[in-house]
Amino acid sequence: MSRSALVGNVTAMLEDAGFAVSDRCAIRPKSFDVAARRGEDLILVKILGNVDGFDGATGAEMRRLGTYLNATPFVIGLRTRDEDLKPGVVYFRHGVPVFNPDTAMDLFVENVPPLIYAAPGGLYVSIDSDILADEREKRGWSLGQLATELGVSRRTVSKYEDGMNASIEVAMALEDLFDAPLTSPVDVMDGAETVRDAEPTPEDPAVDPEDEGITAVLTRAGFDVHPTTRAPFKAVGEDTGEEESLLTGNSTFTKTAEKRARIMGSLGRVTLTRSVYFVDKAPKEEVDGTAIVERQEAESTRDGEELRELIRERTTPPEEHA
Repeated sequence: MSRSALVGNVTAMLEDAGFAVSDRCAIRPKSFDVAARRGEDLILVKILGNVDGFDGATGAEMRRLGTYLNATPFVIGLRTRDEDLKPGVVYFRHGVPVFNPDTAMDLFVENVPPLIYAAPGGLYVSIDSDILADEREKRGWSLGQLATELGVSRRTVSKYEDGMNASIEVAMALEDLFDAPLTSPVDVMDGAETVRDAEPTPEDPAVDPEDEGITAVLTRAGFDVHPTTRAPFKAVGEDTGEEESLLTGNSTFTKTAEKRARIMGSLGRVTLTRSVYFVDKAPKEEVDGTAIVERQEAESTRDGEELRELIRERTTPPEEHA
């Protein structure tokens, strides 16, 4: 299957699952392919045939964007160089969950979360430690008795009851012994905050020298500006005072710039943010919902509120995208 067909299939699956999906980010380099929203859940999705192509720099950027946009990053792929990704299994690459389209279908369409995750040494599941302890005590078994049944140490059983995860083989043996479901799903959707906080957010890249002027303008206006290196936009501006984010672009107005502005407008409708593209000379005031603002115009604003008002006049309020 070609990558283009795979992207189309995943997009159609997300739409069937009730997500509003952005246009494809068809400009390189790109850290993700589409953004999608369903209710309060916002996801950023990278779609690959071979997930070995997902590198650390892209993973870091997706995790940063997840933090700034309150989104969960995912990679949906088919295989690694050595094997196909197994259905029902969540892998992790550079701090980002990775799974195949079948697992995505179960999660998003069927609302059946995966139970298994891959880690060094094999495949593992999360044991519900409270249920395990209750089932053991209900049968009057000591830690030692259960350890003997499982062929592990008493200390290992104690760790399971303290929350340590188990191999698939041990989990199956436990469920056979107690004839009860003991596994907990991998929390990759409802636990968006946990996914984002699993590791510290990578530091922002340095500001491109070409963007320093606009970055200074936005900073004076009260935005925390987070540069990007692989997104369709140059930066995310967090307006902490109004709890509203801004996707920004900055270049000469060309056909490529206009294409970026259209993608930014589509992303804004899904991420519920405004988007603005700064140019030397503006032939129009907006492109598909993205405000087009001349740099000199932005630099001449007297204060942050005047710049915000200028952007508001040329964009749709994020809440009206919902």
